[in-house]
Amino acid sequence: MLSPGAIVELSIEKPAAGGRMIARHEGLVVLVHAAIPGERVRAVVERIGQGVAYATALEIVEASPDRRAGAADWACGGNVYSHIAYGRQLALKADVVADALGRIGKMPVESPIAVTGSPEEGYRMRARFHARGRMLGFFREGTHGLCDPASTRQLLPETCELVAALADRVRDGSLDGVTEIDLAENVPATERALHLELNAPRAPRGLPLVAALPTVTGVSASFTAPARARQGRVRRTMTAGGTAAVVDTIDLEGRDGRPVRFRLQHHAQAFFQGNRYLLARLASRVVSLAPEGPVVDLYAGVGLFSAALAAAGRGSIVAVEGDPAGAADLTINAAPFGAALEPVEMAVEAYLASRPVPTGAAIVIDPPRTGMSKEASAAVAAQPAGRLVYVSCDVATFARDARKLVDAGYRLEHLEAFDLFPNTAHVEVVGAFARI
Repeated sequence: MLSPGAIVELSIEKPAAGGRMIARHEGLVVLVHAAIPGERVRAVVERIGQGVAYATALEIVEASPDRRAGAADWACGGNVYSHIAYGRQLALKADVVADALGRIGKMPVESPIAVTGSPEEGYRMRARFHARGRMLGFFREGTHGLCDPASTRQLLPETCELVAALADRVRDGSLDGVTEIDLAENVPATERALHLELNAPRAPRGLPLVAALPTVTGVSASFTAPARARQGRVRRTMTAGGTAAVVDTIDLEGRDGRPVRFRLQHHAQAFFQGNRYLLARLASRVVSLAPEGPVVDLYAGVGLFSAALAAAGRGSIVAVEGDPAGAADLTINAAPFGAALEPVEMAVEAYLASRPVPTGAAIVIDPPRTGMSKEASAAVAAQPAGRLVYVSCDVATFARDARKLVDAGYRLEHLEAFDLFPNTAHVEVVGAFARI
């Protein structure tokens, strides 16, 4: 039997969701970091849990031709595919999507899944940095230890300079109490917004210094402050140095081939897609998959897809977002389109319980990594929609929800993926479901 610390030689079979690769030792499944299917490796066992062993490759006995040298630190910032040639990364991610649909969704995939690639460096527009002690950085894989964000190559050099300046403020104590810093930047990287999470009762003294850093449009900070008598403490947010949001102008190609342009504001606290190179292509694909007629955009965020649809000349769009930060941006982004785009700040479950989707309408769904809740998935499946366009950042929850939609009378008629996070195990799936 294997035990933690044991070193074993393994043949790597195929990828697993989450970045590890599958091997077997005397019938036991072993999930291995830092390996590639087809390789033979010597690996150290880290732990055993629920009939599965977890290990990391120490020595490559037989290397894959797709292993590359000089890769970024695979354990920093989720860069678990960085040692793999990029073309092979895309193929592995297609395999992971197909495996999830077949294994979880009981929906075998018969055709190859296209995965749109991205430039590997400087793609990232959003990031969360963790402050521990006097250090600032990304977490190392599976730990709370910190590593240098610049080593991942996910951020632009100018962004790394800003992060280094923030790390200096953490180190000199002017950002005491900060636990996390969220960064949002626009596509051309001319604007950057920051949000600081604190475990302190007041904003740090260094907040104005951060707001004055180059390209920073504004900084917000959330902290737990004393409240009035009998109210204990309350979570408060303040802003320094402008607005903690950035603005993008996004260009798409409309259905008639004419260019389409629209403006989006997104705060550092609001969810927004993270890849500057694939942002417009992803929005264009959703627009192309949504048929003419009314559209209900669920989990709309700041309105990327609904604004793209409205800019392309579509009307009767309702965009639903329950998060206050995202909903605030959504309201601003919807304003130029007037009656064509109605923003609604409400939980998806509450919206579907109060306002049925029009018969034959299209529903666009872009839920968080956990997928739709049981209530939301049941409500969506019960709607008389003609088509669903489902955008997912998690293959397992996509496969689970896809099974529910198929059981409710839909057919998966289009499936592809976008590699929004190169060198990581993440992949964005886009599926279109038609009512049978």
